[in-house]
Amino acid sequence: MKKIVWMLQVAVLYCFTWMVALVPEGLSQRFGVGVGLLMRRVLASRRRIAEENISRVLEHMRVQPEWTCTIPTAEGIAREVFCNLGRSLVETCRLYHGKGDGLIDRIEVRGMEHYNAARALGKGIIFLTGHCGNWELMALAYARLFKAPLSVVARRQNNPYLNTMVERMRMHYDNTVIYKDNALRNMIAVIRKNGTIGLLVDQTVFPEEGYLIDFLGRPAWASKAPVLLARKTGVPIVPAFIHREQGRHVIDIYPLLQFEGAADERGWQDDVKTYSRMIEKFIVAHPTQWYWVHRRWKRTEGL
Repeated sequence: MKKIVWMLQVAVLYCFTWMVALVPEGLSQRFGVGVGLLMRRVLASRRRIAEENISRVLEHMRVQPEWTCTIPTAEGIAREVFCNLGRSLVETCRLYHGKGDGLIDRIEVRGMEHYNAARALGKGIIFLTGHCGNWELMALAYARLFKAPLSVVARRQNNPYLNTMVERMRMHYDNTVIYKDNALRNMIAVIRKNGTIGLLVDQTVFPEEGYLIDFLGRPAWASKAPVLLARKTGVPIVPAFIHREQGRHVIDIYPLLQFEGAADERGWQDDVKTYSRMIEKFIVAHPTQWYWVHRRWKRTEGL
């Protein structure tokens, strides 16, 4: 019975993504906004999480030098977050069904010299990013933009048929998936072949998986995985984030991160803070384009 349910889930999802992909490109952005506003209404609990998260850090963000947002309220920012998610969903459906070539061709890449510097080291690359802008587009566009395949670390879905469907769609863009079970060993294998790994490291982790840091003015658990990989392999860590700007997507690539903390717990924590600052700066500069709908500050009650 479970297999039948799984197969029905995948069939419904495939049909949904296929129908969305049929929306004419000229209408896809407006259609995406409509989808996002519908999600905002239907996913009321997620809307409340986003509004609560934003309201608790809004004053902190407003005093940062990167802040340029003109939306005055947490509710207004959260509304735009859902609009961005809707647009991204429509774009991703088009990509999955082979209709996203024009979208990829219009991406602007800034800071390519930092990517070239990392590639010249010949040690592989870790692209460090977060759930920013249309992060799925950045992953799927990687091979065309940088002339190299990308391995993305992700959680294995409970539905094995869904895993298979997503993997096949990703293969069209020279992406492979590294699942979190045995992830470290598989990531090291890719790095040793001078490959590229994409890490999204902006969500909360369990205490044993990271360190407690200050994130947007509040205590939060952050993953130590990028620091572990960099110290173990010497692979360069390249921060990169995608955002919407004047009707197109822009990928900003930043200089290689230097993890220079001492070889003790305090040093590891300092290195985790180093990469987390990059994510913070993106969020402050583009608050409507981050994934506020998850509980980023979980497990910190009373801290």
